[in-house]
Amino acid sequence: MRVLVVVGGVAVVASVVVSAIRTVIVPRSQRTAIGAFVFRTWRRVFALVASERRGYEVRDRVMALYAPVALVSLVVAWLALVLAGYAAIFWALGYGGGSAAEALWASGSSLLTLGTAELPTTGTRVVAFTEAVLGLGLVALMISFLPAMYAAFSRREQLVALLEVRAGSPPSAPNWLVRFHRIGWTADLGEEWARWETWFVDIDETHTTYPALVWFRSPQPERSWVVAAGTVLDAAALWLAAVDHPPDPRAGLCIRAGYVALRRIADFFGIAYDPDPRPDHPISIARAEFDVAVDHMADAGIPIRDDRDQAWQDFVGWRVNYDTVLLRLAELTLAPYAPWSSDRSAVDHARPRLSRWGR
Repeated sequence: MRVLVVVGGVAVVASVVVSAIRTVIVPRSQRTAIGAFVFRTWRRVFALVASERRGYEVRDRVMALYAPVALVSLVVAWLALVLAGYAAIFWALGYGGGSAAEALWASGSSLLTLGTAELPTTGTRVVAFTEAVLGLGLVALMISFLPAMYAAFSRREQLVALLEVRAGSPPSAPNWLVRFHRIGWTADLGEEWARWETWFVDIDETHTTYPALVWFRSPQPERSWVVAAGTVLDAAALWLAAVDHPPDPRAGLCIRAGYVALRRIADFFGIAYDPDPRPDHPISIARAEFDVAVDHMADAGIPIRDDRDQAWQDFVGWRVNYDTVLLRLAELTLAPYAPWSSDRSAVDHARPRLSRWGR
């Protein structure tokens, strides 16, 4: 019986070590049962508090706490499991005359390096030493983990904030192109596509290595990394499909980097999508909406291609690659209202849809 208890305690502690290594150290997308349980449990709690009956502003404030609370709870869960696992080992070693309470006290004293429990044997001292090292190691891992996460968050949000200046609030793809045209910056759009291609590559790496970043909301409630991604991808698709200009492969590379990043993030959360959609596959954007957007650009003086039907087909061919994952990620993260992305997800944003493109 005692041997089985020791094996069980070691297994619990080993599961915590594996979870911590996969979460913090391994530089790739890794699922862990402990992390999934903690985040899913808190997700249900926050979903109840941030119910659809409340306005978007309230729900945004509530959901802004979700990822930080879940991360802190993950550390607490790790420590609690280590506490329980080592308590089982202390009990199996006969500490405190076989008293479960005494074994738990010895485990807590060792985990928190309090030194309040007397350890009469060499075996219990060795166990206490390993538990103290493990407890300090888990805390140190999380302390080193948070700066890396917030550095990635800061990089992400710099361009998200810049997009509000260039594409309005809520951001829209036609507004971005119109604004660049009016200030005479269309010649610099190639640099923009290259900059956002790098941004997509960065979130591909960071948001799959550290999936909690997906839930970290922007400092301003009307901003969202998902909305920013959709706006940039739609702008590049409109530029390639509808605008009469010399070909620029950097826009196409930006779109490819974007949908690859969104798909890999969607893979982690189990979001289903067609990995090889047909160019004529239906998308969430209607032809009439596309025509309104193109007319808006034409009214601003942007040269538009004569063949509007071909432009629509080309736009569909680009959008189909990211349409599904964009909308599902907007729904998953409770993204704020924005045309062509979160405005057609299943989330009720409690904000009226715009009849025209945003300001």
